[in-house]
Amino acid sequence: MKPLIATFLLFALCVLAGCASHVSPELRPYTAEESKELALEALNRRGLSFDEYHAKKAELLGEPQKSFRFDSQGEMNAERSVQLHGRSS
Repeated sequence: MKPLIATFLLFALCVLAGCASHVSPELRPYTAEESKELALEALNRRGLSFDEYHAKKAELLGEPQKSFRFDSQGEMNAERSVQLHGRSS
C-alpha cells in the first residue's frame, strides 16, 4: 500500500509543480506593433466624432492629418436632377 500512496503523492507533486511554473503570455512585454493595435482597438471603442477619430488615428499612426470635410450640400435627394458633363442622369 505504501508504494501506491508514494506514487499518488509524486503524481500530485508533479501536477502542482507544473501549474506553479506556468508562464502566462500576459507577463511578457508587448511589442510595438501589438501596442499600436491595442491603441487602435481602444480608439475604435471610444465613440468619438468623425473628425476627432481621424485626428487621433493619424496621431497614433504618425501620419499627417488629412482634412476630411463634407460638402455644403448635405444629403442628396434621389429625385433631384443632376447634369453630369453633358449627359442627363
